[in-house]
Amino acid sequence: MKTKITLAILALAAAITSFADSLSAPRISGDYLEVRSCDVYTGPCFANAEMGLEGKEGMLVWSVRKGAWNGVALDGLSVIVVLRADGTLGDLSYMPRRGKAVLIVDAKADSQQEAALKDFAKTMAGKLIQEVAAVKVVSIDVKMGQCASGACAAIKAGSLVEISTRCLGGNDHVCGNEDLFYPPLTKVNGALAAFTELATFTGRDLNLTWQMTGKRSAYLGTFAL
Repeated sequence: MKTKITLAILALAAAITSFADSLSAPRISGDYLEVRSCDVYTGPCFANAEMGLEGKEGMLVWSVRKGAWNGVALDGLSVIVVLRADGTLGDLSYMPRRGKAVLIVDAKADSQQEAALKDFAKTMAGKLIQEVAAVKVVSIDVKMGQCASGACAAIKAGSLVEISTRCLGGNDHVCGNEDLFYPPLTKVNGALAAFTELATFTGRDLNLTWQMTGKRSAYLGTFAL
């Protein structure tokens, strides 16, 4: 009798542990990159010069390593939000922004995955997206964190988007009191500021194209939900 009770207790404990693990395990996880047209690692002197004039454009990239959204597996797929906002994309906690966006979806996705990626991107971007101007389906090539610092990235989405970043170095400290002036635009883990070597958008749906070079305007990190 004692043996049966002991086995039952062990089975119940294993079931509880398994259930707890399933609750704590992320539904979806991967790598994240964002680039803005204003510096995020900067001092007040530079930030004040850009406020209201620069920083209204941004690109947010999610590259799923593993997991599902709305019950649809998205392993190995990526989605990009290209955003044109109504003001400088600064600290959204006290500078709320609304924008017009182009969603770029990985061409490897099937129809269900495409719908899930679009919903995921809109959910993560939240109130930043007031209007979706267009959805583009193109091949997306993502390389993130491929250097020792973890701040190096190379992104290419068809002919629409190209981004490259590197780690910040001593020559990137201009006024001496730089800090993480603006936080990331969305939920991200281990955000690391990076130097934007190149960030281009050549689409027509935002009535604006851009090519940004030489700015301290990027974040790399991971997401797990």
